[in-house]
Amino acid sequence: MLVQIVLYDGFDPLDVVAPFEVLAAGGDAAAGAVEVELVCADGPSEVVSGTRGLSLRAAARLDPDRPGYVVVPGVSGPTVGDPDQGAVTIPVLLARFAQSPAVPLLRAALANPEVTVAAVCGGTLALAMAGLIEGRHAVTHVLGMDMLDATGVRAVPARVVDDGDLISAGGVTSGLDLGLHILERELGPRIAHAVETLFEYERRGTVWRDAGRTPVTV
Repeated sequence: MLVQIVLYDGFDPLDVVAPFEVLAAGGDAAAGAVEVELVCADGPSEVVSGTRGLSLRAAARLDPDRPGYVVVPGVSGPTVGDPDQGAVTIPVLLARFAQSPAVPLLRAALANPEVTVAAVCGGTLALAMAGLIEGRHAVTHVLGMDMLDATGVRAVPARVVDDGDLISAGGVTSGLDLGLHILERELGPRIAHAVETLFEYERRGTVWRDAGRTPVTV
């Protein structure tokens, strides 16, 4: 199973590293069954995050034709500030992403029946603001839920939302839960549990799916 984690200017480092480590550990536990790559739209390069200039290196270009998973992180930076005064806030970074070369590649990935796109935290908003997931069920950071709903996405207040070929996770630390859910979904609960035990971390909440009976109001 191939997992491509997308880097772009201003990405949140934990949104990348948390699922990367979980999935890499799952690959080790499953005798190499998971391959994890850091990629970007421009091919191999250093990409600067939104946290104090920390950078990570993309090893390859994002390839929407390769079967597997594509994970989109959110961004990090100030939440307030005047863009007209040069403030590079989270909304500014997300708007830049919507105009970036990653968008047509992610559109192709979403159209590929052999690819599941996953997003962590503001990564869901990045996809939504680019017009890629209108009408889909998804979650993002609690501070962005209203904005997510305003883009036409069906915002669901869950830790992880599994909408088939689109999976999303909430705030920054939920990247751990996302990685564990992917492991359980693809390799089974024993592999996911082994990684939980190794990391001394337990997933929170129930993964939401558009299935089963609809709750009544009590």
